[in-house]
Amino acid sequence: MAHALGHREATLSEAGDSDRAGIIGALDPRLRIVMACLFGTVTVALTSLPALCAALATALLLLAASRLPPVPTLKRMAMMDGFILFMLVLLPFSVPGPPIVTIWGLTASWAGLWQAVEIALTANAVILALMVLVGTLEPVTLGHALHRLRCPETLVHLLMFTIRYIEVLREEYLRLRGAMKVRGFRPGSNWHTYRSFGYLVGMMLVRAIERSERILGAMKCRGFSGRLLLMQDFALTRRDRVVGAAMTALCLGLLLLDTL
Repeated sequence: MAHALGHREATLSEAGDSDRAGIIGALDPRLRIVMACLFGTVTVALTSLPALCAALATALLLLAASRLPPVPTLKRMAMMDGFILFMLVLLPFSVPGPPIVTIWGLTASWAGLWQAVEIALTANAVILALMVLVGTLEPVTLGHALHRLRCPETLVHLLMFTIRYIEVLREEYLRLRGAMKVRGFRPGSNWHTYRSFGYLVGMMLVRAIERSERILGAMKCRGFSGRLLLMQDFALTRRDRVVGAAMTALCLGLLLLDTL
């Protein structure tokens, strides 16, 4: 299924190869997944601002080591921040504590402000690390690595099929939307629009079921027995062990800094 994915569509890097991804791209994909999970778990457990700032600095170091283009990557980070910005702005006004300022009868507290800062640092550190360590993996390689990490085969199969056919379903949706526009459909805030979009979703489900039945029949004709044979194998190198040990030491250092 890897042939159906272009590098530009599959990863956050432009080419998706190890040269573009720097040191991070040369690591074992299984190690990168484990490192991302370990770093994310440790970062979420941190409570002090110095430790959270150190975690964000660690994520920025990973970004520098990955050789990802910093501007597009940080723009993606800004898109994520847009989702939590409203919560961060309101948090100082909803948490009781020593007041900072009063605006239109609403009092902002220092406790709420520090909580907002903690949430922002945690979210940015974790998401940036995930983007660098996991986001630069090709989806098919990610599926293979999850399988080698003993993840449930059903979940791995769902991931692989989703990767393969999500673009097919998108093209089907665009064809249906084009047909609606040709027939003069213009969306608005009325029952006709809601009903039309309901029909669109229903037709998408019907066509997805029909296509899945055809795909299953074709796979059975080719000897599919319920398991996908993953031919790609991985092996830990000395570099992988050194980087893994360094990341473990960094995570322990963050926990130690958090207790000081």
